[in-house]
Amino acid sequence: MNVMDILSIKATASTPLVSFDPIIGMMHISGRSIPENADDFWLPVLNWFESYIISPCETTTFSISLEYFNISSSKRILFLLYKLNELAEKGCNVKVEWNYRKEDEDMFEVGQDYAYMVKVPFEFKEYQEADLAVA
Repeated sequence: MNVMDILSIKATASTPLVSFDPIIGMMHISGRSIPENADDFWLPVLNWFESYIISPCETTTFSISLEYFNISSSKRILFLLYKLNELAEKGCNVKVEWNYRKEDEDMFEVGQDYAYMVKVPFEFKEYQEADLAVA
């Protein structure tokens, strides 16, 4: 079995935190995603996930907590979500946790749109800014 490294990318003002742990099947993206060049940021993430799909955990949880992202990031996020379909088709348990600020209806609606486009279950969790300060 091929053991993969954890993918860990620190957040910046224009790119999100990325923490993908192949051992426990927990993938987390949070913050803002408005990189100047989306491919520079997202290609390593997408390539890592392609490798993960080859030998995934039995259960994969994909947690997204984005406060804002641009169109080019939206396309890459959708691509990742489509890849989750492949895991589900392989018989893996897959779910998406879509986290959004209680007052951010737009981000909730974007999550609803994504949930409609992919075949994996979505769990919607609202939070308040104070919740993040504790985390």
